[in-house]
Amino acid sequence: MKVIIVEDEVLAVEKLERYLLKYNSTIEIVEKLDSISSAVDYFQTNTDFDVVFMDIQLTDGLSFEIFNQLTIKKPIIFITAFDEYAIDAFKVNSIDYILKPITFTDISKAMSKLESMQNLFAAKEVLSKVVNDITKRKTKDRFLVRLGNHIHSIKTNEIALFYAEGRTVHLITLQNKKFIVDFKLEELTELLEQSIFYRVNRSFIININAIKDVVVYSNSRLKISPTITVEKEIVVSREKVALFKNWFEGN
Repeated sequence: MKVIIVEDEVLAVEKLERYLLKYNSTIEIVEKLDSISSAVDYFQTNTDFDVVFMDIQLTDGLSFEIFNQLTIKKPIIFITAFDEYAIDAFKVNSIDYILKPITFTDISKAMSKLESMQNLFAAKEVLSKVVNDITKRKTKDRFLVRLGNHIHSIKTNEIALFYAEGRTVHLITLQNKKFIVDFKLEELTELLEQSIFYRVNRSFIININAIKDVVVYSNSRLKISPTITVEKEIVVSREKVALFKNWFEGN
């Protein structure tokens, strides 16, 4: 099992590492990180690990800030000297919450819980794949639009984005042509291929192939620059930043 430790106290790191190896001598401590910034840099490019042991209070802030900048898909076991963060801890991918000073019993229980959950998750993943194969959504490959008295058929892969303006929903093609469609954005999210199209906020659904640039914006949001001309700014709402990055990164 490969473990990441996020902890800024050297003695705490050594104690945790000692207990983990005592629990199972084959455990590999892949990386030891001591700050939010180093953790963000590491997790942005590394996924080859099984679990993260993470202290909440680090030298540069609370480790929850890491999850505002990226998504960690592996289990998290939080370690802290305070219990007021328990609720926040379980809002992310946390499976346990250990109070300092830690004991070998604490680590043993957490690892046993992790192993049990891994077996359960493995079974659920197999079941989920079967269900997805059976119930795979049918997505639209084209949309009908009107231009005066004329009706056109627009291929979905030629659409750069959809956006709502009041009750009216427009589509803009990759060639920068604009049409009105008779769908709500809520309906479109169910009809479009989710790996290609993403609803970034209440007004916009964008094609990943129409994204020219993404920059960090105010209040931890992201601003998207599309390949076409759009009058309004396309801003990823703060609560969707982590999910957007996960989608933008792909499988």
